[in-house]
This record gives sequence, C-alpha cells and structure tokens, in this order.
Amino acid sequence: MRICAGLCCISFAAGASAGELKIPEETPITEADREHWSFQPIQRPAIPEVKDSSWSRTHIDRFILAKLEAENLKPAADAERLTLIRRVYFDVIGLPPTPEEVDQFLEDKTEGAYERLVERLLSSSHYGERWAQHWLDLARFAETDGYEHDKIRPDAWKYRDWVIKALNADMPYDQFVRWQLAGDVIAPENPEAHTATAFCLSGPDMPDINSQEERRHTLLNEMTSTVGSVFMALQMGCAQCHDHKYDPISTFDFYRMRAFFEPAVKPVKNRSMTTLAATGKPRQPSHVMMRGDWRQPGPEVQPAFLRIANVQNQNIKSADARQQRLAFARWLTQKSHPLTARVMVNRIWQHHFGRGLCASPSDFGLMGELPSHPDLLDWLASEFMESGWKMKSLHRLILTSRVYQQTSRPVNASPETIRNWKQALEKDPSAELLSRFPRQRLDAEVIRDTMLAISGKLSAKTGGRGVMPPLPRELRETLLKNQWKTSPRREDHYRRSVYVFARRNLRYPLFDAFDRPDANNSCPRRGNSTTAPQALLMLNSEGSLKSARELAGLIRDQAGADPVAQVTLLIRRALGRNPVADELEELANFLKSQQDILRKEQRAVDQLLLPLGKTEMQDPYAGAALTDLCLAVLNSNEFIYVD
Repeated sequence: MRICAGLCCISFAAGASAGELKIPEETPITEADREHWSFQPIQRPAIPEVKDSSWSRTHIDRFILAKLEAENLKPAADAERLTLIRRVYFDVIGLPPTPEEVDQFLEDKTEGAYERLVERLLSSSHYGERWAQHWLDLARFAETDGYEHDKIRPDAWKYRDWVIKALNADMPYDQFVRWQLAGDVIAPENPEAHTATAFCLSGPDMPDINSQEERRHTLLNEMTSTVGSVFMALQMGCAQCHDHKYDPISTFDFYRMRAFFEPAVKPVKNRSMTTLAATGKPRQPSHVMMRGDWRQPGPEVQPAFLRIANVQNQNIKSADARQQRLAFARWLTQKSHPLTARVMVNRIWQHHFGRGLCASPSDFGLMGELPSHPDLLDWLASEFMESGWKMKSLHRLILTSRVYQQTSRPVNASPETIRNWKQALEKDPSAELLSRFPRQRLDAEVIRDTMLAISGKLSAKTGGRGVMPPLPRELRETLLKNQWKTSPRREDHYRRSVYVFARRNLRYPLFDAFDRPDANNSCPRRGNSTTAPQALLMLNSEGSLKSARELAGLIRDQAGADPVAQVTLLIRRALGRNPVADELEELANFLKSQQDILRKEQRAVDQLLLPLGKTEMQDPYAGAALTDLCLAVLNSNEFIYVD
C-alpha cells in the first residue's frame, strides 16, 4: 500500500485488476488555471517610483522601498562595516573573516571597497563549497542508499564535487539544469556530464529489493516529483496517484513527464544507481500507473511537456528517447518558461535573507504562499535571464543593494530611530517587507567550519571521497560494524563540512542537532529549531571541548600569557570585532577568577581541559581557565547568529 503526501490517496491493495479500475478523463487546462501568478509569463516590470529616491543604490532597493513607503515604514540604517563584513563572509563563503581581513576592510576608505570585497568573495573557491550545500539539500544528496542496509555509493561524492566546480566556474544556470537532466546526451564523451545526471538519482534507493520493476517505478516517481519541485516549484508527487487536488496537474501530466526519464533508468539488483544511462534502443511504451500502483499499468502515454507551464504549446519532435529528454531539459530552460527563472531567483534570495520573496520555495502552486514582492521577483527573473543565467551576477546585484546592507537592530537611541523601529516591528514583525535585515542563525556545517577556522585547524584540502571525523564514544557504541570508520588521516578530521561523509541513516551529531536534513527528500528550506540538545552538544560534546582547547592553544601561542591580549584576540577571532571596555575587563577578570577556582579545587592536571597548542603551559590552571573562556564564547548567541 502506498500513501501519498498529505494522506490524499491510497493505492489499490494487491489483487485489484486493471479491468476494475476506471480510466480517468483528463481535465483540460483553462484560462482560469493560467491566471495564477506563477503560471503567467515573466514580464519585466517598470522600476517603481519612490519618495526617497536618494536611499536606493540599485533597482532592487526601489522595489523594496516602494512597498515600505506604501506601509508608511522607513528602512533601517546602514549596518556598521564590522557587521557587514561578517555577514557577507558567512553568506558567500560560509567562513568568518580573519582579524587581518577585517582590519584590511576597515582601513580601506576608498570608494568601492565593499564592492571589491564582494567580488573577491564570489571569486573564492570557498564560494562553491558554501553554495553547493544549498543545492545538495535540494538534490537530496547522500553517499549511501538509505533504508535498512544504507549501503555506500562509492562514486556519489563525484556529484558533490561537480556541483562545487560548476558553481565556482559560474556555470550558467540554464546549462547547470540541462547537464543534470541530460548531460549524458549533451556531452556523451565527457565524464563530468554523466556525473551531473546523478542529481536525478541522488535520492534513497533499495537495490536489494526482490522486484526490480517496483524499484524502478519508485525511483522514477521520486525523480519526477523531485524534478518538478526543484526546477518548477510544483508539488507533482500527488499526481502519481490522482489528479492534483489544487493545481492543474493531472495524473497523465505526471506520467508524461516521467516518460522522459524511463529509458535512462535500468536498475540492476544489488547495484546502486548513480547516473542516468542513455541508450539508442527503441523506447518501451510508457503508461499511467493506476492509483500509483506499479502493478496496474493503465493508458499508454508519450513524453510531453507539462501543460500548465507549456505556454507556447510546444510538442516533442524527435522519436529518439535521448533527444526527447534533452528537449525536456531545453524546454525547462527556455526564457519563455514561466517558472524556472522565478524559482531559482527566489531560492538565491532566500539564502541571502533567510526567506524567499515567495516563502514556499518549492511550491509555487495554489497552496503555496503569495510573493511578498511579485514585481521584484519578476524583475529579478528577467534580469537573471538577460545576464546569461549567471548566478554570480545575481548574487552581486543582491549583495550590493542597500536593502542587504541594512542593520538588523537600532544603531542609535535617538527618538526618531526608536519610533521608526517600533513601527517596523508592529507592521513588519517577521521582516517580510525587509524594513531591516533579518538576523539569521548559522547552518550546522558553518558552525563546525567556523569552530575549525578560528582555531586555525581548518584543512584547505578539497574534493574526493567523504571523510569521517571521529564520533563521540557513546554514539560509536550504538553503531553497526563499519557504519562509521573514522578516517585514518588526521588532516581529514579537519576538512570542511561539505566533505564530511553524508550517510543517510546517520547524520554527524552537530549536523543532526542543528537541523541538517536527512536527505530522504528534497529540502528547500531547513528548519530553524532551538532545542536543549543544541546547547548540551555545544557545551559538553567531545567535539566542542576539543575545538575550545585548540582555540585556546592558538590564543596562547599568539597572545602569550597576558589576559587582556588573550581576550582581545579571542573576541576578534571568534566574533569578528574588538571587545568593548566593560567586556574586556569582565572577561579578563574571569580568566583570573576561574584559574583561582580551579587551583583551589586542586584538580589533577590530567583532569584539566588544557589548551592544545605549541606553547608549553607553565601554569596549567591558567590554561584550563582560557579553555573555559573559549568554550563560553563558542556557546554565545553572537557566535552562531549573524546580524
């Protein structure tokens, strides 16, 4: 029995015959269906007029300001440069700026200093490592099959590396899409083009299932649903069983789209499927599977473009199965498609501001959210396509806007500022209108990478098979044999989190606590929970304690034994700023009082959390106090939240 999303249908139980099933009639698409905002053709709207024309730096600002003025709201002040550099570093490359990089930016008073910073970050190889994780969430990427046995896919890592490389090279998004759907057809002699098609098969799989026909059916349906949600933001999965209850997507639509991929999916028992396999053989007939049951083939269907998005009523001209799939990829990325550019623009906007212009990034259908700024979404989609589908151009446009550079909280206590702030909180409580920059928590991978970076331990090694850092003893004792084999090379324990082995049934503990998805489904937007296990892990886990000791070792090596110098360097490395006077005094006093407490307790040296550095500790209690301070800073809100 198969249950669809939302418990909207249940397939026929075993034993029902095809003759007992009523063949559904397909409802035609009407003009009323096409009136929904996301099915309308993308048109470039005019730039709105605003009262305060001096505030805007880009056209984006005009769209945002026009909406604020309509609500009688004023935008927040510009963020301080210290805030801005930390924000843009985490946003673009997922790593904190070093004290030297902060100083360099603050000292550069010339015009265009911020724009040059943005350009440098977009050109960094770390950009691809950061933004690949966003895409891998959508692609439900993991290096194992999932289900009971969760067997390793030996070559899965190649897709992750391909995504990173493509993003760093600023591959145009239309090509990025086409390669993932039909790379094996576009460039059959290029191994990377074949690797790109792993997007289609990155979801969970059960290679050892008895019925390989059932396995194939499940893979194809999951793939079709994912392609629909990721590239068109349409929830097509329900249509595998019945016509969509709300959107104009029929069961026939679902299986006609599935038919593009059927000839390229040929599972072999006990062997993981990783890429599509183009063949020149004549295609076998494709069918609607009645009620989503793989045992109940219904009417035969031919590959065809999704009717509601096929605004020009284009047809498939080739009979070659490979060329048909390529035609689908090209149709999806043509400028007349109403969804593709809108969807990707919205995803990129979401990762910069924490919320998309449409808050349901994988559902642009009738049950999805209405866009907060529909004209801006269309203008950006038009601009995106006109720029040659260049993602870095879109990043640049957003990052250099004044709305992105707003503060997230009042910067002074003047009566006017407080009045405007209270009014914004009342009328725009969730910052949907962007009357201020929305404060955001770091993703799980960024938290770990930052802990490694500020302690000077982050490895520069890139690419290759996923690595397995050590796991806590209590977790290791619960695992099956060979489920997690700690990487023998010590350097691998300090690789960036995007290279940590992605096991579907076992997430790295810190990732699990901080809402990394399990890769069983495409994830358009991560959760943002606040739970007790997060605090307990950050305060007590072996990984956190080791990071605090390594950070303390670096501080001791570079700042010596002077408490003031230690506190100053710690705050600069961990929080990207200098400590204020009261803070400096309080933390320096903490170092003295904490070492006195530890010394009074007469703890044995081997029971102290001593710094892990190059400098020999003359006073172990002073060293342990420094470790305690480092651990406290790693547990501060300011460390894991970005203003």
